[in-house]
Amino acid sequence: MPAHSRLTLGGDRALYVGNLPPTGWHGHAAPVLLIGLSGRFALHLAGGRVEHCHSALVDAGVQHLLDPCGEQVALMYLEPDSREARSLRQPFAVHGGVIPDVAIPVRGRSTMEAYLREFDLPALLRLRCDPGRPLDARVQRSLQLLRQPGEARLGREALAAGVQLSASRFNHLFSAEMGVSLRSYRVWSQVRLAMAGLATSPRLTDAALHGAFSDSAHFSRMFRQTFGMTPSSVLKPLKEVVLVR
Repeated sequence: MPAHSRLTLGGDRALYVGNLPPTGWHGHAAPVLLIGLSGRFALHLAGGRVEHCHSALVDAGVQHLLDPCGEQVALMYLEPDSREARSLRQPFAVHGGVIPDVAIPVRGRSTMEAYLREFDLPALLRLRCDPGRPLDARVQRSLQLLRQPGEARLGREALAAGVQLSASRFNHLFSAEMGVSLRSYRVWSQVRLAMAGLATSPRLTDAALHGAFSDSAHFSRMFRQTFGMTPSSVLKPLKEVVLVR
């Protein structure tokens, strides 16, 4: 993996830039923008569909397999409550959850990486969307709790009580507002928190604790389920982990 492989974590998005091995089948609780920085990659989808493309948007929950084909890639994950992710709900509905070749061409590597560093989605995409109405305040409150270190494993009942809803009503509201289930999003939050822990300690055991996983094996299982790769194959070779607001 190149020396410049790096992970940047923001409040409502995350970016990986570097080389990756082919993944296994996986799906996660956040939409992702995939960009081939040095060439085309292969995106395998259900039903034997394969897209060979320079970029693609993949919605949360869509099972897929990414084969970078030896090329350097950028993976930008958008939190499902972010303005950008909410603006993609309608295009995803129209295109069935996957939109190939949606980003601008990589004509200048430095320009593209500048857009990526700034998480400038409007500049990256050949797509303009309406973000729609704001997120329900009760779901927003539950997200603030889930994103706090040590709180990622809060149960549905505790989160529902915190916003004065029944557990079943809260579950329905969360899925409707976020486009993903609470269970899936809780795993996603834990994995994000674990990766953020790498900014202060490179040890995966410490990362697992930071993400409120029961142990390293639990973290490894959930990471592989989320990204289709083992954490050691992706996180250990990282040369830089940056936290931004």
